[in-house]
Amino acid sequence: MVITRATEYAVRTVIYLAQQPQNDIILKKDICRTQDVTPAFLTKILQPLIKAGIVTSQRGVGGGFLLAKDPNEITMLDILQAEEGQLKLNHCLVDTNFCARNGYCSAHEVWHETQHEMSQILDRYSIADLVQKEKNNLDSLKHPNA
Repeated sequence: MVITRATEYAVRTVIYLAQQPQNDIILKKDICRTQDVTPAFLTKILQPLIKAGIVTSQRGVGGGFLLAKDPNEITMLDILQAEEGQLKLNHCLVDTNFCARNGYCSAHEVWHETQHEMSQILDRYSIADLVQKEKNNLDSLKHPNA
């Protein structure tokens, strides 16, 4: 499974918004410039985030985007599910009637366990965690021996 480019940019955009002063409305052009994304693609990736209540938009002069929630309340799983839908590794996990082998298939058990573990890991990391990690990584690059 490979996440879509839209999901990758959605994560980057939410991290960027979380790095801005709280309640500041960020202009679309600034997001596009800093995230190296076209305005049309940004609109596409923001729509599911707005629908999921992760990002909000302000229209009109001075309009733009900002987080709708505290970065501590937004997880990687939230963003992935907003962009991609429910996390499902195999068709048999989406529709129990898809495969007649679900009752005894050993691979089904592995798909289920893997999906569960991946969901837990993605849910463990908040956007606030990722903002802090990025700050620490940048500090380490600036001061490698510190």
